[in-house]
Amino acid sequence: MVLIPLPALADNYIWMLHDGHQALVVDPGDAQPVMQALQDQNLQLQAILVTHHHADHVGGVTALREATGATVYGPAAEDIPEPLVRLSGGDQLQAIGIDFQVLDVPGHTAGHIAFYAADMDGSPLLFCGDTLFSGGCGRLFEGTPAQMLASLDQLAALPGTTRVCCTHEYTLSNLRFARAVEPDNAALARYTAECEARRARQLPTLPSSIALEREINPFLRSRQPSVTAAVQTFDAAARHETAVFGALREWKNQFK
Repeated sequence: MVLIPLPALADNYIWMLHDGHQALVVDPGDAQPVMQALQDQNLQLQAILVTHHHADHVGGVTALREATGATVYGPAAEDIPEPLVRLSGGDQLQAIGIDFQVLDVPGHTAGHIAFYAADMDGSPLLFCGDTLFSGGCGRLFEGTPAQMLASLDQLAALPGTTRVCCTHEYTLSNLRFARAVEPDNAALARYTAECEARRARQLPTLPSSIALEREINPFLRSRQPSVTAAVQTFDAAARHETAVFGALREWKNQFK
């Protein structure tokens, strides 16, 4: 299997997975990069996986479905272009020979889902939409801090070798904030240098891994004493874990 992040729009990635013949794509906000990749590599699009309803994730769905006949899979509770197979946490699907489990991960949107494959060429794979970013997490547009914390806990509990396929190249911006939260985190400093070098060569910083995100992502580390203490310099009233997480997200919203 070949895993490719197709750059799209301003800073999106449309993830493509293919076996040399058939392909699936995740969150195609724009049909054109997908159609070009299908043509260049002589691939047939079999499936379109959608994590949530935002336009930069579904904008190309209708055109791709009409052009290729691909089956669309998306969240049961969100407004996604029909027709599609609607899915909720605990559901399973198979596409291009890969078995995916659906995870409910509300927070960024109310009905956000993720797609997890326990074995894709020998290691797990996660398509997490805008719930988890490398070094960060999505804004809480429709969900609550408690929902997002629970969603991230669910993702953090996946095997450390899980490849994390986020849908935006936000890594360097996220890491600037992460270093403000944990300036003494040596793993974070090393990872920042690696990502800066990759972006200087115009390479993606993704996929990340769950093991790495546990070490460097403040939103997976909000219960760590160092992170909690830093958050309380921003909001002294943040005491219990949900309040700390909510204050951390608000701090990131305001961070320049």
